[in-house]
Amino acid sequence: MDWFTSFFGSNNKSNKQEPTTFVTRIDKSLPIDDAFRAWTSGNLEEMLKAANTQTNPIDRHFLLQSIVTESYKLRKDEKYRKICTEFSEKHLQEFPSLAPALKEDMGGSLPRISTFQHYATILTENEEYEKAIEVCQLAISYGLHDGTKAGFEGRISRILNHIKA
Repeated sequence: MDWFTSFFGSNNKSNKQEPTTFVTRIDKSLPIDDAFRAWTSGNLEEMLKAANTQTNPIDRHFLLQSIVTESYKLRKDEKYRKICTEFSEKHLQEFPSLAPALKEDMGGSLPRISTFQHYATILTENEEYEKAIEVCQLAISYGLHDGTKAGFEGRISRILNHIKA
């Protein structure tokens, strides 16, 4: 194979290989993979199929968070509630290894991580108040905010009100 063919690919029409598309992650250009395609698709079934794909930490984070977000919207159905719970736990378990790369890629600060608030809400709905408070405290330890005026601190107060009721 000559240099032209190795760089630009074959001119043969039977070659069905798609051109490689790249994404920048922590100042590196990486080929997009199934995890990236899945989380950017918005399609929960596609995301679930890609859940075991080996990928970079940023796309892993966004894949897990997207699975949580999409299944959270459907949580009234027990099947999706279980998916949301399972992937919330997986995301929080993996988060310590994902956070440094995510923080670096985002210019030095973590973005809003909706998994924490979604999981805390489901736990509260399940009356697992202590676990919901632990999730909120974990979010606070990462310096995260849930996008509400009172933040995770206010969420903890509301959970404590459920316990008193």
